[in-house]
Amino acid sequence: MDAVLDWVVGIMKTIGAPGVGLATALETVFPPVPSEAVLPLAGYTASQGHYGLLAAIIWATVGSLVGALVLYYAGAVLGARRLCAIADRVPLVHARDVDRAIAWFDRHGRAAVFLGRLVPGVRSLISIPAGVNRMPLLQFAGYTTAGSLLWNAGLIVAGYQLAEQWHVVEGRMGEISTVVYVLLALLLAVFVVRRLRGRTTPTS
Repeated sequence: MDAVLDWVVGIMKTIGAPGVGLATALETVFPPVPSEAVLPLAGYTASQGHYGLLAAIIWATVGSLVGALVLYYAGAVLGARRLCAIADRVPLVHARDVDRAIAWFDRHGRAAVFLGRLVPGVRSLISIPAGVNRMPLLQFAGYTTAGSLLWNAGLIVAGYQLAEQWHVVEGRMGEISTVVYVLLALLLAVFVVRRLRGRTTPTS
């Protein structure tokens, strides 16, 4: 983790605010280091005078959008049929589960994309069903940009204000992320239990 963060800082210091965008785009698609660490660190680096605060927020939002578009197109290329085929090969999952998820997204797509950008653990993944569902591109980009702007600005400004104590933000957001992951795990457990009970219930 420290080695990756050192690399991120090096990129930001070397190429300035565009480095924030690059780091955010990579974090969106390949999240070995969460944005809860990258963004406050970007704010701290801005406080050291390597680039401006506003530039950091703008470039981070551009990077978030670029990363989200990559996942959007991945979902569009994969498509509902392939997802259904994959689902049928996964234990306890069926194609109809994918159909239901896509139907839910069709009803709540705009809110899901906007609010999903504000939820740790969901921020990146929400782009895939948007692509599968072929959500209008401009609409997807607009809601993604709005949600990402709020998330990025909040964490970058916090890191900027805390300066050398930027890691406090990472710690607090890490606690929130843990709660979210636990809730997702519980939901998954409920899903598995219900599916197993459905398999063992005798049919009349």
